[in-house]
Amino acid sequence: MKFACTLVHIALGSLAAAVVSGCGLSSFTSGVGGGIFGGSSAGKTEVTNERLMEDVKANVGQDGGADEVAHDCPRFQVWSRDNHLTIYERGRVGDPSGVMHRGEIIKTARECTIAPGRVVVKYGFSGRVLLGPTGRAGTVTLPVNVFVTDAKRERLAADKMKVDVVITADKPIGYFSMVRTVSFAIPEGARPGEFEVFVGFDRNAPGAG
Repeated sequence: MKFACTLVHIALGSLAAAVVSGCGLSSFTSGVGGGIFGGSSAGKTEVTNERLMEDVKANVGQDGGADEVAHDCPRFQVWSRDNHLTIYERGRVGDPSGVMHRGEIIKTARECTIAPGRVVVKYGFSGRVLLGPTGRAGTVTLPVNVFVTDAKRERLAADKMKVDVVITADKPIGYFSMVRTVSFAIPEGARPGEFEVFVGFDRNAPGAG
């Protein structure tokens, strides 16, 4: 348990440093088409659970992909400050020694196909869950929100899901990955690159801090 506690403290410190320095999250993109949708592609990366899981465990992937200008494919990135979620023991929110577990979204990916008036985005994200000082071995379930916005940041579509991670006493870090698709209409005269897809943990979870 001391080892798990140390891991949480290291993760908290690393994240705080990243926020202060303004560092972005790693991601990789594959351009238009490709993957299960077929057609030409600007890159060969395919969005799969296996690839996301491999990358998050190895901590690899293209940096800065979430900030790329995407004229042909909507960007997919983590909503500000929702890339992590810390769950505390009841009545101990904000107390470092009361942390049960902490989830972090680390990698993102997307590819898309475009048809007249509509775009389909295949997106994926992966991350890890760290056991805290008061955490228990077993399955940890964390809620996640995904939504689409237009150029004015108006929300057009939304989805809710949960990620499950198994953590054991001897392995206090577990990993997760999720791949899904979202489809939405593009008004006449608009460009697909004006739209964005966001992912983030749901901070309304019990014990969240």
